[in-house]
Amino acid sequence: MTVENSQLSKEALTIKCFNKMNHQENVKSVTEKVWYQLREEAQTLSEKEPLLASFVHSCILKHKKMEAALAFILSNKLADGVMPAMTLFELFLEAYNSKPQIIEHAANDMVAVLDRDPAIDEYLTAILYLKGFHAIQLHRIAHCLWFSQRRSMALYIQSRNSVVNGVDIHPAAEIGQGVMFDHATGIVVGELGGTGKVGGDRHPKVRRHVMIGSGAKILGNIEIGEGAKVGAGSVVLSDVAAHTTVVGVPAVKVGEPKTSTPCDEMNQNVFDDASQ
Repeated sequence: MTVENSQLSKEALTIKCFNKMNHQENVKSVTEKVWYQLREEAQTLSEKEPLLASFVHSCILKHKKMEAALAFILSNKLADGVMPAMTLFELFLEAYNSKPQIIEHAANDMVAVLDRDPAIDEYLTAILYLKGFHAIQLHRIAHCLWFSQRRSMALYIQSRNSVVNGVDIHPAAEIGQGVMFDHATGIVVGELGGTGKVGGDRHPKVRRHVMIGSGAKILGNIEIGEGAKVGAGSVVLSDVAAHTTVVGVPAVKVGEPKTSTPCDEMNQNVFDDASQ
C-alpha cells in the first residue's frame, strides 16, 4: 500500500513541500527545532515531576541527537527476552545513519501530532507515549531494512510492532511524512492489500491531504484522490475522486469536503459534506 502525506483516522499532513534549492537547509531547521523543543520539554518535566526525572533523562536528555533518543525509546519498547534492547538500539541507529531522512520524517510526524491532536500539547508526549507514533517510526526502520535486502529482520520488526503496538504494517508499504495514527489500535497496512490472489500491482494508493475515518477499509488496486474523505467504517472497493467524500458499505459519494485539506480540519462527520 502507498500512503502519501495523508491522514489515516486522523493522520495529517503538516509540513509543506520545501523549495528544492532550500530543501536540506529547511529539513535541518525542522528537525533541529523539534529536537530543541523536546529537550526543553524534557527538562521542564524533570523539574516538575521528580519521579520521572530518571526516565526522561534516559529517553531524551542524555542523548545528543534525536535519532539516538528515538532509537533508545523504540528499542526498549520492542525488546524481549530473546532480542535485547542494545542489539535493537544499534540496529536502529544503523538504519538512521544509512537513511537520514527517516529522522526528518519522524520530526514531521511529531509536528503533525501536535498540530492535529487537541489532546496533545507537547512533542514530548508523542515521542514518549503515543503508540501510533511509535508504530510509524518502527515501520520506517522496517521499510529501510526491507529495501536493504534484510527482509527477515524487517519482518521481525513488523511482527514485534504488531504485538507491542497493535499496528500491522508490511515493511514494503510506502508511507509519507507528516502522518498521524490516532490511537492506532487495529490499523493494518498491507503490501498488496488486494481482494484475491491476483499478482502484480494491486495495492491501494492514498494521496495527499486525505482523511480516512476509524475502521475504514481500502481494498484493491484503487486510488483515494487528493483531498478526499472516507467516512468511519466504510469499505472502499473503487477509486475515490479527488476532493470527494464517501461513506458506506460499499462506500458511495455523499458530497465534497468543505476544505481542500480535510486531514487538517479532521471533521469526522461526513454528512456535513452532504450534497444539497
